[in-house]
Amino acid sequence: MQKFWGTLFSALLILTSCKEEKNPVDLTDQVTAKAEIPPPEVAYGFELDTFEVIRDTIRNGDSFGALMLQNNIDYNKVEVLSKKFRDTFDIRRIRVGRPYMILKSKDSISRPEVFVYENDLINYTIIDFRDSVNAYKKRKQINRREREASGVIPPGGSLSDVVVKEGIDYLMVNELSEIYAWTIDFFKLDAGDKFKIIYDELYINDSVYAGAGHIKAAYFEHRGKPIYSFAYESDSLKNVVDYYDEEANNLRRTFLRAPLKFGRMSSRYNLRRRIKYYGYRVRPHRGTDYAAPIGTPILATADGVVTESTRKGGNGKYVKIRHNATYSTQYLHMKAQKVKRGAFVKQGDVIGWIGMTGNTGGPHVCYRFWKNGRQVDPLREDLPAAEPLAEALRPEFFDYINPIKDQLDCIPFKEQAEDQLLTSNP
Repeated sequence: MQKFWGTLFSALLILTSCKEEKNPVDLTDQVTAKAEIPPPEVAYGFELDTFEVIRDTIRNGDSFGALMLQNNIDYNKVEVLSKKFRDTFDIRRIRVGRPYMILKSKDSISRPEVFVYENDLINYTIIDFRDSVNAYKKRKQINRREREASGVIPPGGSLSDVVVKEGIDYLMVNELSEIYAWTIDFFKLDAGDKFKIIYDELYINDSVYAGAGHIKAAYFEHRGKPIYSFAYESDSLKNVVDYYDEEANNLRRTFLRAPLKFGRMSSRYNLRRRIKYYGYRVRPHRGTDYAAPIGTPILATADGVVTESTRKGGNGKYVKIRHNATYSTQYLHMKAQKVKRGAFVKQGDVIGWIGMTGNTGGPHVCYRFWKNGRQVDPLREDLPAAEPLAEALRPEFFDYINPIKDQLDCIPFKEQAEDQLLTSNP
């Protein structure tokens, strides 16, 4: 009897042990099964598993209408889109190389329901053909990462060279040239000139680089003179952002220093210039020449009204702008003018393109500057500055820039960073 109960107890232990071992295995199998079910793929706000998906890019010769007809989209819907939603999506302006996606219904008809066109890396347009036609624009979610960068102009180098070498977004070349356009002559940077910048880099899904934002703050040292700049919203109602130095002075001037973004100064204003072609006789040059390739945009250096847009003798095709009762400017040897007499232009507007019309030995613009009816050297003029920051906004401005200025000051230049590294690792 005792042997019987012992055998029975042993059997129960074995059964219990088996149950305890089996349960965890079953749970693990269930967890594994759940883990193997992938989440639905979502793109542009749509669950792609519920559609038949076609991905492609716009090819040379493609037209929107032809693409839609190939995918059985009713022409009437295309016509509605072209007329009703032209401001949202102009079907004539699809660009070669841009990706697009077509979502079709998962049934025997396989009817196209949605067309997605990527305008650029960030922005896209959705055309919804379900029911009535609808079109709207959206943006991918963007993450910003603040970046600090610096550079030093080497002998014979340029700002562009340094930006490329240091892996800085090339947009920063334009940003710096525009911020300091009124205070630094970017046609004549010297070896040893240096800069520091703070700006945002933009990423899609934390991994795909999507460009750069505007410069938040910068430091540029030109010929030993340091110039700080801080982006600040001076008028929140109008969303106006300007760049100010550490004393709240506006870095803008009423005139740009040059009528080109990039190029080189090939000849200065010189009343005693002698030219070999004329037997070295004195031939005054009352303009400042900027050489650049034919077709380079020429910019209005200040707001004003076009008083002349014509062609005359050695001046070739030119534009003259009256800015106020004191100042006028003139731009000679254009390939073509973009503005007509009587037009109002804003500072930085394109008014024409570099050419070789009139008496010229190469492609350039001769920039002439008039003060009180007399031609003067614009590079020697103390041009009036734009309005400084209002007194009422200054306390808040100084509180805002103080930590940013400290941050700028702590950014090392490359040679300083290398020296610090050598010092810390002897």
